[in-house]
Amino acid sequence: MKVGLISDVHGNLPALETVLSDLPDVDALVNAGDVVGYNPWPAACVEAMATPGESAAVPEDLAAAANAAWEGSGVPTVMGNHDRAVIEGGEERFNDMAQAGVRYARTDLEAAHRDWLSDRPDERRLFDGRLKVVHGHPDDPDHYTMPGEFGPDLLADEDVLVMGHTHVQHHEVYDEGVVLNPGSVGQPRDHDPRAAYAVVDLEELTVEEHRVEYDIERVQAAVEEAGLPAGIGSRLDAGR
Repeated sequence: MKVGLISDVHGNLPALETVLSDLPDVDALVNAGDVVGYNPWPAACVEAMATPGESAAVPEDLAAAANAAWEGSGVPTVMGNHDRAVIEGGEERFNDMAQAGVRYARTDLEAAHRDWLSDRPDERRLFDGRLKVVHGHPDDPDHYTMPGEFGPDLLADEDVLVMGHTHVQHHEVYDEGVVLNPGSVGQPRDHDPRAAYAVVDLEELTVEEHRVEYDIERVQAAVEEAGLPAGIGSRLDAGR
């Protein structure tokens, strides 16, 4: 079974559309959190995850697979820290750009979007427990687990641990299993501006890391039009 893995979309619809179109054939899609924040399409990105069969962002074949696998409940997604801030508050801890993105998302999201976000758990175990998804760290959803912290000690009884939050694409394969971060779809921070995602084979326990170019200028223009801080768009050119 091959599973597509995405994380940290952060309201970047052009990047999400490109990644979903670029995905090879997979049996399912999983999201490690932070659907919203920063960029100016939070509602459209939530719709793509919550109702893939009804979203123009999701190719028909992938939407059909998602709806078949998850009985129409959308793409399995965990709660990210920006998702949580939109629902619960607390964005005062964030920098100015992140605060602006959270507040913009609150104005863009409708009640159904907020309800879907608020129902996201901090952890999901999928495929008979073989794959575990968290946002930051298995013991702390807000901890930035950088590649230097990867190790087999992060694994419990799952074969694959998926984390997001750092926006840094990386994976390691150990005798005990796989630890990986698919990278960020909407705001990479590993000095590669291309949108990131990954595919894991649960039978072979192998990982394919992918990067794909998307229309960054479209995002930058939309950031300006929405009145969001210019840095949200300009940082995308450098992947930081």
